[in-house]
Amino acid sequence: MLSRSLKIGIVCPYSWDTPGGVQNHIRDLAEFLIAAGHQVSVLAPAIDEEKLPHYVVNAGKPISIPYNGAVARVLFGPVAFSRVRQWISNGEFDLLHLHEPAIPSISLLACWAADGPMVGTFHAAAKRQKIIFAIGPILEPAIEKLSARIAVSEAARLTLTDHLDTDAVVIPNGIYASRYDNGKPQEKWQGNTIGFIGRFEEPRKGLSVLLEALPVIARFAPDVKVFVAGPGDPTEVEKSIDPQLRHRFTFLGKISEEDKANFMSSVSLYVAPNTGGESFGIILAEALAGGACVVASDIPAFDDLLGHGQFGALFKSEDSTDLAKVIIDLLRDEKKRSELASAGQTRGQSFDWEIIAEQIYSVYEMSIVGSEKVKLASDTRSWSRFLAKDDK
Repeated sequence: MLSRSLKIGIVCPYSWDTPGGVQNHIRDLAEFLIAAGHQVSVLAPAIDEEKLPHYVVNAGKPISIPYNGAVARVLFGPVAFSRVRQWISNGEFDLLHLHEPAIPSISLLACWAADGPMVGTFHAAAKRQKIIFAIGPILEPAIEKLSARIAVSEAARLTLTDHLDTDAVVIPNGIYASRYDNGKPQEKWQGNTIGFIGRFEEPRKGLSVLLEALPVIARFAPDVKVFVAGPGDPTEVEKSIDPQLRHRFTFLGKISEEDKANFMSSVSLYVAPNTGGESFGIILAEALAGGACVVASDIPAFDDLLGHGQFGALFKSEDSTDLAKVIIDLLRDEKKRSELASAGQTRGQSFDWEIIAEQIYSVYEMSIVGSEKVKLASDTRSWSRFLAKDDK
């Protein structure tokens, strides 16, 4: 634990208005640090400045670009660079924490503009991309300025080593585990029920894989029901569901954190059929902490998070037949569901912010101490040169 209060600047590359794992991680980290007595300012693009928390500074309106199988809303360019430099100058921070500094965003701009202790957190898990190799010579000098690098998972670390030939310490995303381990089971979500939470309109979230598996699941579990929560318009999705099975689907819209905890403690299975582009899986960690029996695709990030099947069941990614088999087996075996849920809940506690923040504090401390040693060495060399000139 750091022994003194710090002034910490955190840069969020993505629009604060848009729900996302990176934004949620930064929000929770900032609020945890503030509660621990640190002064925190977050710089982020945003559309609606009036809805920003007191600790967030608006860097300007973002633009939308396709990235890693989704749409990223980021900010870049000369005007943004000027705002970033002004924020850094006004903040007089002890340390900067830059998220996703390897993509064209205000995080990369901050890395170019700043000196002193800087920690970079890398969230993305992606295949080798030509665009990264094309701009590698521009990125590498900036990334080398970082005092320390964090990857949120082994998949994110491997992405970093593959693309930029550098390494990072793995520190997972954090969750407030206590918010989920006190969920109250709700009868309306109990029975032979399957839960899904996410931006279901995004193909990589994999809801279509669950839709394809449902006819087989329904044949062996005639009373099965699927509850889908999250932002989006379900109209087009509902059109793709077999008319004879539509009554089994309920779209709940966006639900509160309290309802999410109740949801996880109620459904028989929580399913994450994501097809790729995930580096960690905050919603999976929350589901585990909430006592859900988790079924997830075997993409690298989920496979790692679930301990290769120790803390949740895995199925072959994008294979609806295998998903149906795993779900049917678990719906038929209450004992196995209970054992997985219990093991998963213990695993979920390991991602609590009390644990994760302590690890991040350690990286901050090493970065600050390391930077102070470098500065001291530099000052000593300068003083020695001055004395040498004076002797002459």
